[in-house]
Amino acid sequence: MSRIIFDIETAGKDFDALDKGTQEYLLKWAESEEEIKDVKESLSFYPLTAEIITIGMLNPETDKGAVYFQAPPHSGGFAEENQTAIAPFEENGIRFETGSEKEILEKFWNTVKSYKEIITFNGRGFDCPFILVRSAVHKIKPTKDLMPNRYNGSHIDLLDQLTFYGASRRRFSLDMWCKTFGIKSPKEDGITGYDI
Repeated sequence: MSRIIFDIETAGKDFDALDKGTQEYLLKWAESEEEIKDVKESLSFYPLTAEIITIGMLNPETDKGAVYFQAPPHSGGFAEENQTAIAPFEENGIRFETGSEKEILEKFWNTVKSYKEIITFNGRGFDCPFILVRSAVHKIKPTKDLMPNRYNGSHIDLLDQLTFYGASRRRFSLDMWCKTFGIKSPKEDGITGYDI
């Protein structure tokens, strides 16, 4: 069976750049300076206040994959849609390509459509809804159902599996699961989603 593993990284918008109505709405229940700070620091968790900046994909049978990412203009990346300055390149079987959020989403949908099974970690709770909303913002039609019935096997969310579909109340990070099973975690090299 053809399978693809994917994960996304997101970046929140600058709170001060949001319109006044949006700022007021987001701060509606924040009463202390700490709560205001928490709101401003959590913008990357919501598809209405963030963008997808990276989508990583891996075919576990071939160990080949792709990383589609936005490159900030100051790093030699794109300045606007359809203007990529960094040429695609390949390293260790992984193809790296830049583009705008719309372009990386189009590449994602073009790739994922040919796979029968998708594998994520908390994809049902975060990645897939985020991808679907950001695709709708860009008027991109999905090529695959990322949120099928959770028990049919075409989307394996490892967090669902490892918590026995929520029967285990404590939800641990992927890093914790990797450590438990002796699997090398990217966090061992000091890389986190915030670094992306």
